[in-house]
Amino acid sequence: MTLTDIVDLSSDDELGEVDVKPVKLEPGIVGRKLQQNENNKALLAKHQKSKTPCAIRESEENRSSNALSTGHSSSSILDQGQSPVDDTGLSYTSPLSPAPLCRQFWKAGNYNDGIGSKVTIQNGKNYLHVHPMFLHSNATSHKWAFGAIAELLDNAVDEIQNGATFVIVDKTSNPRDGSPALLIQDNGSGMDPEAMRRCMSFGFSDKKSKSAIGQYGNGFKTSTMRLGEDVIVFSRHQDKRVLTQSIGLLSYTFLARTGHDRIVVPMVDYEFNTSTETLEIMHGTEHFMSNLSMLLQWSPYSTEADLLKQFNDIGAHGTKVIIYNLWFNEDGNVELDFDTDPEDIRISGDTKKVNASSKWKTVNEEHIANRFHYSLRVYLSILYLRIPETFQIVLRGRVVEHHNIANDLKFPEFILYKPQMGGSVEGQVITTIGFLKEAPHVSFHGFNVYHKNRLILPFWQVVSYLDSRGRGVVGVLEANFVEPSHNKQDFEKTSLFQKLEARLKEMTWEYWDYHCGLIGYQVKKKLIPQVSSNRTPHSGVQQPVTLGQSSPAVGSKKAALGRFEQLIPDSQVGRMKRKENGDIPPVKTVKAKLIDGKSQNVQLVNPTGSQLKDAEAVNLMQENKKLRAKCLEYERRGEELNLKVTRLRSEIKELNDEYSRMMSELESLETVKEESGV
Repeated sequence: MTLTDIVDLSSDDELGEVDVKPVKLEPGIVGRKLQQNENNKALLAKHQKSKTPCAIRESEENRSSNALSTGHSSSSILDQGQSPVDDTGLSYTSPLSPAPLCRQFWKAGNYNDGIGSKVTIQNGKNYLHVHPMFLHSNATSHKWAFGAIAELLDNAVDEIQNGATFVIVDKTSNPRDGSPALLIQDNGSGMDPEAMRRCMSFGFSDKKSKSAIGQYGNGFKTSTMRLGEDVIVFSRHQDKRVLTQSIGLLSYTFLARTGHDRIVVPMVDYEFNTSTETLEIMHGTEHFMSNLSMLLQWSPYSTEADLLKQFNDIGAHGTKVIIYNLWFNEDGNVELDFDTDPEDIRISGDTKKVNASSKWKTVNEEHIANRFHYSLRVYLSILYLRIPETFQIVLRGRVVEHHNIANDLKFPEFILYKPQMGGSVEGQVITTIGFLKEAPHVSFHGFNVYHKNRLILPFWQVVSYLDSRGRGVVGVLEANFVEPSHNKQDFEKTSLFQKLEARLKEMTWEYWDYHCGLIGYQVKKKLIPQVSSNRTPHSGVQQPVTLGQSSPAVGSKKAALGRFEQLIPDSQVGRMKRKENGDIPPVKTVKAKLIDGKSQNVQLVNPTGSQLKDAEAVNLMQENKKLRAKCLEYERRGEELNLKVTRLRSEIKELNDEYSRMMSELESLETVKEESGV
């Protein structure tokens, strides 16, 4: 892919002779001022201390009320022969052209009628250009604004393997008109010019790692265009002592107002010359000037110096994404609410009201299962199953604390599921299932399904209950054997996924039927005090699966609980699929469990009298039997170890005897040698 393939803003005939000099650096941009650790620490401190940090600061003097003519061509500026390398370079001091009349995302797709894809012939080959309208229609895959933000965070999380230690999500402002904009910045490896072009183009993905979240090469375009009409990207990359800076603009406003019939993405690239400590233009002067003129006309920055200032806080490498001209909601307000909570970003007017009794209404409304719909801080706290201790998500100046939903469950159980297709096992997953701590006073239920560490379906309701059956039952699992949809808010509806859904539905009914008495409901199924001889008894001592093993909230339990994949081996899984034909496992027993790193005894409610007492007696008998089996196992292992110790001692004695014999022979040889010498 070449520069001219992506950025074909004007023909060479339109460009005059332009004398372009190297860009003289301002102090602190690059060169000796690039100290990665110091810049990163300063950047984090800046965002954590300020309630409303702003990466872009412009005075009112730089704003103008004059509208910019959409008929102004780039060649008219270039023909002046002015260089963008000094204070007299290209400059646009007027505000951006008016955005499309409709600022609501779901109504903004009305482009000029009768415009479709255009086929052109270049060098004897046919090229199908993507119409700008596709930017909007492509972004409609994101029904939810937070889902689009999560896509952009995935890019930063994927950079952890390249040394990224933070991602910042914050409010900034458009210096043209002071309107709010969304800032997302990380200190990953950044993008070189070619990677930037792949990012801004369609269908390219450089993520080959099996652990990488992104895979389609479409997330950046869909997510940014879902949040706002325009996005500008700054990225600095260093590889083999070559430092590059790239700036790219994807602007729906620009394409719509200028009547383009294909997607045009202005980009400029610089390379740092270490000998002269200057930034030098890459890919030729003419295309650079053409692209720069477009950037200065349609981006939030009116001079090249202002563009380059955006690299000041990036450090030696990293990427900054600024989304501006944010979409409005139906009430005419910006869809992203930055004002209600200075430490959060909310969705305007999307506060969920929960039907509950007045006594428990507040508990339901403030529950995480309700708040994640409209609070970005809450959603980001559960977005990833595991977050390394070396990585932070900083939202509006404050670190997002990781939240492990599995820690919110009481009476947890762990169920192993191995989906099969065509007689072969496609994978395995351990599901943690239990009642929410607030049950039965909360009405939420469903499964939180992760894929490759990323939350895809939060509180997915696989059942619709009647008579409260299933109320308060919540599960957590990581299903890597099914593929997520392009927007990462659902899964592809394959037969494997349908099997998973059916199994989770069964799991919900089973758990409720045998455990609803623990939270005060009438038990409908009588427990049968028998255990099939071909089953492993249910463990009487369980620990909730710790899924966020490296997060700050649960990091201290890492050594105690370990990875959930190794927590329950196949031979000790006690909760298999129940059958109605008598192969019914015993009820969950009174046990100790780890909650927030502390061992606590769980007192079970017994509302049904003799039924649960009988079941408890059965469980105690089973526990006694299992403990006896463990004792026998320990005794057997002790005997084996004693035999091993005896054998090792015997071998040591033999080695000592051999050593003594060899030393005697050596002494004899020394004596013979001395006599021979005499």
